[in-house]
Amino acid sequence: MRNIKLTLAYDGSEFHGWQIQPGQPTIQGVVREVLQRITQEELSVNGAGRTDAGVHAWGQVANFKTQSQLSPWDFLRACNALLPPSVRVRTAEEADADFHARWLAKAKTYQYRIYRGRVVPPFCWRYVLHDPYPLDFAAMAEAARHFEGQRDFSSFAASSGSEDVDQERSPIRNVFRSQFLRVLTTAPEQYTQEGPHMMPECGVREHDGSTAEHQGAEDEWIYVVRGQSFLRNMVRKIVGTLLEVGRGRVAASDIPALLGRRDRTCSGPTAPPQGLCLASVDYANVADLTKSPSANPAGSS
Repeated sequence: MRNIKLTLAYDGSEFHGWQIQPGQPTIQGVVREVLQRITQEELSVNGAGRTDAGVHAWGQVANFKTQSQLSPWDFLRACNALLPPSVRVRTAEEADADFHARWLAKAKTYQYRIYRGRVVPPFCWRYVLHDPYPLDFAAMAEAARHFEGQRDFSSFAASSGSEDVDQERSPIRNVFRSQFLRVLTTAPEQYTQEGPHMMPECGVREHDGSTAEHQGAEDEWIYVVRGQSFLRNMVRKIVGTLLEVGRGRVAASDIPALLGRRDRTCSGPTAPPQGLCLASVDYANVADLTKSPSANPAGSS
C-alpha cells in the first residue's frame, strides 16, 4: 500500500468547507471523488486542516493510501485534468507509510487579508475583507502580539454545535506568531505569481508606511498567525476582535483580560470567511516552529 501526499490550493468560495458533508459540495468530497475515478478504489482522503465554508487555501496538505502504481506526477496531472479549476494539486509525492496530513502536522499558518483601498479590484474581491474606513494599525498590531504563546482560547472559539464535544475539547492552543503586515498593491501588469498573502490574484510588496512614497497609498493589511492548531473559527474571531481594536471599541491592553474570561460571548464578531487563507502546513521538528517564516512562504507545505 502506497501513501501519497498532496499539496492543494483552492478557492473556497463555492464550497462548504473542506470536510465532506452530505448533499453539499466540499473540497474533500471533490478530491476524493476524482482520486477514486483515477484509482478505481474506495479511498479515504485526510486533510491537514478543516477549512470552513468560503475559506481558501494555498498550502492545504492531504494524503491518501492506494494500491495504484501511478507515479506522483501522474496523480498530479490526472487530478488537475479532472478537478474543477478552483481546486489545484500543486505538488504530489510519495510519503512514509505512517504519514498522516492532520495528525503529524506541527504548525499551520493562516493569513487574513483586509483591503484598505477605496475600491476593491475585481480580481481581489473574492479573497479580501473590504474595510476602507479609519482603523488604527498600530493598535491592531500591538493587540495581535497578545495572542502569542500557549493560552486558553475559549473566548475566541465557536461552539462545535455539541455540548459534549465542547466540554471534551481542550481550548489550550500554542500560537508562535501573531502579526499584522502592511502591503502595497501593484498594478495588474506587475502582478507577481505568488504574493505574501498566498493568493496569486493580487501581487503585493510589503512596506511599513514610513516613506513618502508609501504614505497615504491604498494598501492592504494582512494578519498572519502561525500555531500548532486552531479552534473552530478561532482566527476569524481574533480578526474580528482586532478590527474592534482598530475602531477604538476595544483597547489593545484589553486582550489579556478577554482571554482570561474564557467566555466566547466577550470576543469581537467573527470576521467573514473570504479573507482567510490556509497558507501552509509544517511538518518540521518542534525546535524549528518558533522561527518566523518569510513574508512569502508560498512554496512551503
